[in-house]
Amino acid sequence: METNTTPVTTTSVGLRYGLLTGLISIIISFALNAAHLEQSPAKWLSTVVLVGGIFLAQRYYKEQSGGYMSYGQGMSVGMILSVVSGVLGAIFSYIYVSFVDSDMITRMLDKARADMETRGGATDEQIEQAMQMTAKFMTPGALSFFVVLFSLLFGLLISLVVSAIVKNAKPEFE
Repeated sequence: METNTTPVTTTSVGLRYGLLTGLISIIISFALNAAHLEQSPAKWLSTVVLVGGIFLAQRYYKEQSGGYMSYGQGMSVGMILSVVSGVLGAIFSYIYVSFVDSDMITRMLDKARADMETRGGATDEQIEQAMQMTAKFMTPGALSFFVVLFSLLFGLLISLVVSAIVKNAKPEFE
């Protein structure tokens, strides 16, 4: 039986787990969108998937590297995973909002208006002005941009924490 002696790289692990994490997130997003639950608390399920993906990727990298992973290597795995997952999510969001469910943006704007009216403290004119500004950012392209941006930001924060937990630096004098 032949063993694999090729060392893993942060890029290869980040790409592999980024694809898996992105696909799982797309499946969850599709299910939530199809059920019109895209603005429910269940939307945070994708963040839980991102945390799990980063943890599993870093743990895999550490196992394949002889039980050692530096903090920087963990950050690299997490950020590559986040970029890949975010780009896949952005492509899905663009296609979904543009071609599958073009009413999704209208539902989001209606919910934003209802939330502003419920909170009170703003006149109808102020609400209308805020809605006009919000509508400028509610396009398929803008939504896709925000998917990538939030994936990177959450990925950075999650990687900072998970890397600190999973890391196990090689001893310097060994």
